[in-house]
Amino acid sequence: MVKLQGLLARMLDVALVLAGALLAAQFRFDAIGQGALFELFIALSAAFTLALFPAFGIYESWRGRSKLGLAGQVALAWLLVQLFGVMVMFSVHRLDLVSRLWFAYWTASTGALMIVSRLLAHMVLGHMRSAGMNLHQVAVVGSGAHCNAVMRRVAASPASGFRVAAAFNVMPGVGGLNARVPIFEDRAAFARYVRTQKIHELWLALPLSQEREILEFVAAFRDELINIRFVPDLRTVALFDGGMIDLIGMHAINLAASPLSPNALAQKEIFDRFFAAAALLGLAPLLAAIAIGVKLSSRGPVLFTQLRKGADGRVFRIYKFRSMRVHTEHAGKLTQATRGDPRVTRVGAFLRRTSLDELPQFFNVLRGDMSVVGPRPHALEHDDHYGKLVSGYIQRYRIKPGITGWAQVNGYRGETDRIEKMEGRIAYDLYYLVNWSFWLDMRIIAATVFKGLLHSNAY
Repeated sequence: MVKLQGLLARMLDVALVLAGALLAAQFRFDAIGQGALFELFIALSAAFTLALFPAFGIYESWRGRSKLGLAGQVALAWLLVQLFGVMVMFSVHRLDLVSRLWFAYWTASTGALMIVSRLLAHMVLGHMRSAGMNLHQVAVVGSGAHCNAVMRRVAASPASGFRVAAAFNVMPGVGGLNARVPIFEDRAAFARYVRTQKIHELWLALPLSQEREILEFVAAFRDELINIRFVPDLRTVALFDGGMIDLIGMHAINLAASPLSPNALAQKEIFDRFFAAAALLGLAPLLAAIAIGVKLSSRGPVLFTQLRKGADGRVFRIYKFRSMRVHTEHAGKLTQATRGDPRVTRVGAFLRRTSLDELPQFFNVLRGDMSVVGPRPHALEHDDHYGKLVSGYIQRYRIKPGITGWAQVNGYRGETDRIEKMEGRIAYDLYYLVNWSFWLDMRIIAATVFKGLLHSNAY
C-alpha cells in the first residue's frame, strides 16, 4: 500500500510538471504546443523531479510533521530541479531559445500546484483523522509532567492521526498520569493490552537516566510490528532540539551541536551555491560599475578583505567592496565605522547605506566559506571581546555565517557600541538557528531585498 501511494505521488508530480508547462504556454503564447525544444526541457524537469524529490524526503510519511516544512521541501526541491534543467539546456546551447517569461510562469505554476495539491491532500487526511479514520493508536510509557505533556500534545493535534489508547506509569509513587485512557502499572497486563488492541505506536516518554526501563520495553516489543519511539525530555540538557544522528555506525543524540540535520545542511549548501552563481551572473554589470566607482573614489584596491570566523570557528578571508580610504589600524584593535566617519568615501557611504558593499561575499558563498542566509560574521577582535560577555555568542558559529541574517532584517545592523545591541543581535541569531527552515531563509532574502537594503544604522 505504501509503495503504491509513493508510485501514485510520483506519477502525480510528473503530471503536474506537464500541466504547469501547458498552463504557462497558454498564458505566454495563447497556445499549448511549442515544439520539440520545450518538450525536451519539460522531459528533463520530469526526470530530475523523479530523481531529486526522494532525496528531500518528499515521498515519506508526513503524519504529525509540519506541513509548512513539507511545502518548503517541495519548493526547494522544485527550484533545484529547474536549476538543473537550466544548466543542461545551457550546456547544449539551447537556453537562449527558451522563453524566459514562459519558464518563469512554468516554474511558479508547477511549484504552486505541487504545494497546493499536497496541502489539500493533508487537509483531507486531517479531516478524516479528526473524524476518527486513518488513525494510529499510541501507547505512552512514562511518568510525571513530561509524560502528561506528551499526551496533551497528542490530544491537541487530532489532525495528526495519533490517538493515545493506553499509558503505563513507570513511577506510580512519584506522579500520576492524567488521561482518559486505561493506565497500567503492571507490565504484563500492559503488554497484553498493547498486543490485543492492535496498538500501532509505543512512545517511551522517559528521561535519559532511565536506560534500564527503555531497554526493557524495547526488548519486550522488538518482535512486534509496532513502531517504538523514544520521546525524551531534553529541555534541561540540550542547547538545541536534540536530534538523532548516525555517528560512525552508532546512534547518538545531539545535546549541543548544529541544530540543522545533515540533510538540511546539504539542502542549504546546494541552494547557496546555485543562488550565489545566479546572483553573480545577474549582477555582473552592477558589480563592474561599483568596482569602477570604488577605484575612482580614492586610491587603493577595489576589494577590502578581512579575517572572519566561519562554521566551527574556521577562519576565512571575507570580501567586500572597499568603502573607506586606505588607513592603518593598530594591531589587535578595530575601530568600527561611526556616523559621519571621515574615513568613509562618498561612494563608500552610499555602498554601506545600501549594503551593496557586501555583494562580493557571493564569491565567499561559492567558495563554501559563507551561506546566503545565516548569522553575520564579526571581526575577530569582536569575537574575542563579546565571546566572554554575551551568553550563547559562540553558538552562532554552529553553521556558516551569512551575507544577510534574521538579526539584520530585524534592525540589528551597523555599529554595536553598546553591549545591549550585541545581546539583541545574538538573540536573533540563536532564534534563527533553532527555527531554521527553507521558508525562513526565503523570508529573510525577501526582507533583505525589499526592506533591508536601506537602513539608518548602516554607515
